Amino acid sequence: MDPKEILSVFLILFSVIDIPGNVPVIISMKEKGKIIKPLRATLVAGGLMIAFLLAGESLLGLFGIDVESFAIAGAIVIFIIAIEMILGITLFKEAEGMENDTSSSIVPVAFPLIAGAGTMTTIISLKAEFQQTSILIGIILNLIIVFIVLRSSNWIQRKLGKGGEAILRKVFGIILLAIAIKLFKSNIGSI
Repeated sequence: MDPKEILSVFLILFSVIDIPGNVPVIISMKEKGKIIKPLRATLVAGGLMIAFLLAGESLLGLFGIDVESFAIAGAIVIFIIAIEMILGITLFKEAEGMENDTSSSIVPVAFPLIAGAGTMTTIISLKAEFQQTSILIGIILNLIIVFIVLRSSNWIQRKLGKGGEAILRKVFGIILLAIAIKLFKSNIGSI
């Protein structure tokens, strides 16, 4: 296990999951009376991510898609997410009716806020570049942070303030943009 590789995976997933950027959404849900159970949300999101890490390639194989092609598609999705973060726009919309679901810990917190399409795409894309063990450790480290953030979302929002939140989101957006370009460059040659 290469600590540098684990750190890279951790940072990539941290940027995509964007749990600090989701704090306002979580606070808004709490203000609307939604009950969010941090442990439940974390475990469900973790289960989804690990299942996709272990079986995602098999699922792709059913559709005749190779990991490199999926990594390029993932790079494009990550690129779009980065643009959203940097420009403060929304290109990916939530499905109708998800905001009224009675199980707020699962929908929309565990899925799609934490373990959404961007995260799943990133996990498969990472397999083209990193060892599975490093990705698993990166997922677990991110889940620990997700749990801590969900438990202390009110406190975090008070400490960051709107300006701090915006700066953090933009910084992670730029990092994500660079990661998307790197993923694209490293996989385009194999097709």
